[in-house]
Amino acid sequence: MGRKFIDCREVPSETHCSLALMADTESELVDAAVQHAVAVHKHQDTPELRAHIKQAIKDGMPPA
Repeated sequence: MGRKFIDCREVPSETHCSLALMADTESELVDAAVQHAVAVHKHQDTPELRAHIKQAIKDGMPPA
């Protein structure tokens, strides 16, 4: 099992967020990314948001 990540720099936002999140499982990463999206980017936790986050997940480590 390899690491998975999502990088806010790859998603256009008004805040120009530079946070990258990593986890060993997709489920753990989606939950953390949803919490971040709701708290920081003021999104609503919806099935559409979760689907969008799942599509943005990549294998490995975020670039420096």
